Amino acid sequence: MKKVLLGSEQITDFIKEIHGDVGLLCHSASVTRDLQHTAVILKNLLGERLKKLFGPQHGFVTDVQDNMVETEDFHHPYFNLPVHSLYGETRTPTKKMLQGIDTLIIDLQDVGTRVYTYIQTLSHCLHACESSSVKVIILDRPNPIGGVNVQGNVLDINFKSFVGLHEVPQRHGMTMGEMASWIKQKCQLKTELKIIPLKNYSRQMDYQATGLNWINPSPNLSTNESAYSFVGTVLFEGTNISEGRGTTRALELVGHPDIEPFSFSERLNKLWRDETIYFRPQVFLPTFHKFKDTPCGGVQLHVVDKNKANPWLAGQFLCREIKREINQKFEWNKKPYEYEFKGLAIDFINGTDNVRKWVDSSDDLSRLIEIENDGMSEFLKERKEVLLYKD
Repeated sequence: MKKVLLGSEQITDFIKEIHGDVGLLCHSASVTRDLQHTAVILKNLLGERLKKLFGPQHGFVTDVQDNMVETEDFHHPYFNLPVHSLYGETRTPTKKMLQGIDTLIIDLQDVGTRVYTYIQTLSHCLHACESSSVKVIILDRPNPIGGVNVQGNVLDINFKSFVGLHEVPQRHGMTMGEMASWIKQKCQLKTELKIIPLKNYSRQMDYQATGLNWINPSPNLSTNESAYSFVGTVLFEGTNISEGRGTTRALELVGHPDIEPFSFSERLNKLWRDETIYFRPQVFLPTFHKFKDTPCGGVQLHVVDKNKANPWLAGQFLCREIKREINQKFEWNKKPYEYEFKGLAIDFINGTDNVRKWVDSSDDLSRLIEIENDGMSEFLKERKEVLLYKD
């Protein structure tokens, strides 16, 4: 099998596309197969034409743990360049930030879930670069949970936020390059956009199948497996239930101090009756975040069949069953979430209030599937027009 080649590994083949002075938006996962960082590659290739660096949420060096924990601009001692934070005083590149550059290169490893903020940062960059007449080049990377399955409800624009700017399902099945094309088309942008596509890549591949090294795209996604479970477990950020932060398997573990894991897991698996996902009983001890230093009982969500599983559906089902299990001790998170100060975090995470209402009503899964299907066919038609890779 031929090796998958990243966009960043083909820069020299597209050197004529890189106009004038350059800015680079990247993070710690912006590395090649042999673990060379894209900023180092561009520094060596462009020399003084590389003028500025930009970092998304979690920072240019991917060291910041949580939501609404901002990073500041700084001067990088090795590159001797300014690093502008796109998760600090602003989440959109300002005209001043873009001043003096002709091309913005974006090399970010996304995880395939709408809530993950890198696609919102991508959208802000495309809009800002249109206003400043800056060309955008995307160095494409794999969708780590594959590009075939599209799952979860399409965002209701009434719940637009920094964890969902566009009418996209929770699991969108696109690469960053494809998402950039979709945003440009959907928003009718005139931004000059060039995508350096992956080579030898098919939609059916997950990250493990590419043979690339997994580098945390953010501090709490430590494995390819956690990218799959994240589709269904990120919703627990909108609750008082632990999503496993403070453990070595964050966003795979879900639990609460009042859950007895073995009986709970047994009940879950009998109700779920879907062998593509297994809820394994687990006790875990968060070292920070929710229930710090308090043992939590719960489950680890194992995606057993990656081709057929629907982790979004499983996550919503798990939320309903935890609410049933601990009753009045279950709470929706009422704190501000991703700069939204009115409304519930769960509704911004889900991109609708219909899913929360489904959990509260304890309705059956058929209603949840109706919510998932609403608007899906229209999105799939739009998506088909921008897909770069074959199955």
